[in-house]
Amino acid sequence: MDLPDFGIPPRLARRMSMAEQHEYLRTRLSRRRTLVTAGAVAGGLLTGCSAEGTSTAGPAAPASPTTAVHGSAVSPFGRHLAFGADPRTQMRISWQVPLAVRRPYVRVGLQPDDLSRRIGAELRDLHTPGQTGVRLALDQYYLHAALDGLRPGTTYYYGVGHDGFDPADAGRRSTISSFRTAPASPERFVFTAFGDQGVGTAAAANDNLLLRQKPAFHLHAGDICYADVNGQGAKSDGYDPAFWDLFVKQNEQVARSVPWMVTTGNHDMEAWYSPDGYGGQLARWSLPESGFDPRAAPGVYSFTYGNLGVVALDANDVSYEIPANFGYTDGKQTAWLDRRLGELRAARGIDFVVVYFHHCAYSTSSHASDGGVRAEWLPLFEKHQVDLVINGHNHVYERTDAIRGGEVGRSVPVGGATDPTRDGIVYVTAGGGGRDLYGFPSGVKESYEGRVHDHESVETFRWTKSKQPHQETVEWSRVRYRGFSLLSVEVESGSRPRLTVSALAQSGERIDRFEVRRGA
Repeated sequence: MDLPDFGIPPRLARRMSMAEQHEYLRTRLSRRRTLVTAGAVAGGLLTGCSAEGTSTAGPAAPASPTTAVHGSAVSPFGRHLAFGADPRTQMRISWQVPLAVRRPYVRVGLQPDDLSRRIGAELRDLHTPGQTGVRLALDQYYLHAALDGLRPGTTYYYGVGHDGFDPADAGRRSTISSFRTAPASPERFVFTAFGDQGVGTAAAANDNLLLRQKPAFHLHAGDICYADVNGQGAKSDGYDPAFWDLFVKQNEQVARSVPWMVTTGNHDMEAWYSPDGYGGQLARWSLPESGFDPRAAPGVYSFTYGNLGVVALDANDVSYEIPANFGYTDGKQTAWLDRRLGELRAARGIDFVVVYFHHCAYSTSSHASDGGVRAEWLPLFEKHQVDLVINGHNHVYERTDAIRGGEVGRSVPVGGATDPTRDGIVYVTAGGGGRDLYGFPSGVKESYEGRVHDHESVETFRWTKSKQPHQETVEWSRVRYRGFSLLSVEVESGSRPRLTVSALAQSGERIDRFEVRRGA
């Protein structure tokens, strides 16, 4: 039999809200489970094979021997990229299929009409059984291909396929996309960042804004999809795996050409998957294996791009507010962070170091600040003179002055400049990625470019180890914006290297700007 297309017809999708699309796909995907059980196995589609023919899928349910599904009926979706450990020579290409397929692969080449190199892909199946707390039982199939030995600073074209679906065929060339490797030597580039995205109209609009910045890569500071509703890292949270299908479809327009570098937030601790709720992350993403243990902590890694060193952390390990995974690395992540920051700071050609993770070190919005982050990591940030720290968690944009020793080291107004070697570190909450927005403490006004309202101090709190919020009066809250937004950072090298950090509202209007210059 021919398997139906489980995507939404384009004409229908244009008339549906994201919520309506979700319900549509829920119904189709539920029906898909019946079709898989009834007919897919006989066609060999539940025996995933790598290019070498090694099975990578789990055991399949019995099925009728008279039915079969041809690979031409299974269309890939949700393409997304990530760097390998060396962005100059390594790229990871990931995608999803509604059913397991035979011999998945990537075609890649230097021209869109010459994809002569063919690389086998790995199938990672993720099975979510029906149980308490799970809204929909679902089988999901993620494919990953590792591209190594690439040329630095080069544009490549690629298409993904499997037996029965060849992206080089004339009718499928619209599925071909491209990416560019990191340059061999530093040059000017832009990267973007936000956290707390989810699925919806605002999230998709931020993707469109992101594309207009033409970034070399994007940093996603956690709380990626919100399939886990409550974000406490418990099976009582409520979970719907179909949201991931919607998420990768929504983000494909960007992530198929812009490396999408995610880390883990509290809503990404999906307790239904081991280890420590990260089995789903391991199935969906192929991230740089440069952290202390990529299998135990997939959201912990680092990479360099030009004159910039980037470090991704998993703050679930140190969070006092949400303790589900508190201490799960037994100090290994913090020890690795100390070593890695030291290596980056000593590395030749690295001018700047940026660190990003989910829970806020400094914020006055709903979740406020996490005392665990402050206790474990801030001394290391100051020791190694980190240039910029990016967080999510609070669904607003907020930016501090330069902070040194827990106090304001230098006021950094909109349009100002700071030197981390002298003034301290600026912390940015970029949580306006698309999820429902938060606010600021009562009586505290927003303050951003074109609408500056300075407050001498703000009454807020931080989480303590005893789970008792500690009230504090702070003077470091410099810019506050309650709206969907993203961060756009221009990185320059040469005789006067600098970071020009801009925050953009979803309209594209700039709401903040400052510069980071070392030794200025």
